[in-house]
Amino acid sequence: MSVTIAQEPPRQHGIIRLLDLSDAYAQSLYPAESNHLVDLSSLEKPSVSFFVARNDGAIVGCCALVEAGDGTAEIKRMFVDPEARGLRIASSLMNAMEAIAAEKGLTAIQLETGIYQPEAIALYRKYGYRDIEPFGSYLPDPLSLFMEKRLG
Repeated sequence: MSVTIAQEPPRQHGIIRLLDLSDAYAQSLYPAESNHLVDLSSLEKPSVSFFVARNDGAIVGCCALVEAGDGTAEIKRMFVDPEARGLRIASSLMNAMEAIAAEKGLTAIQLETGIYQPEAIALYRKYGYRDIEPFGSYLPDPLSLFMEKRLG
């Protein structure tokens, strides 16, 4: 097993497959108004660092770090192929994302996740993310959890 993390363009067949799986998963848990998913074209913007996890060359995970322009960034589209879970892919993605955030001199990383995703919440808490109020354009949502990690 050889897991690698690299910044790559999101418009790839394997990534589109993961985003479709992610969309279906989110839609199975939450109503449309509580799904805050960004589309493929949004992931191609210059303010986005897009990370791809590969296991022996096959795409098995992804996530995006979206810079807000105020020294903060948001984690979006973190997803690991269900067949690759248990390989610490999400942790590898988090490490790569936080390293780039530090390189860029960002002051904080924020995120929104759903309350019915205990594995995701546990991952973020393990990395030191703390609950915060809604940020940016988010509105309060009883199905959403907002988190932040201060950097530096």
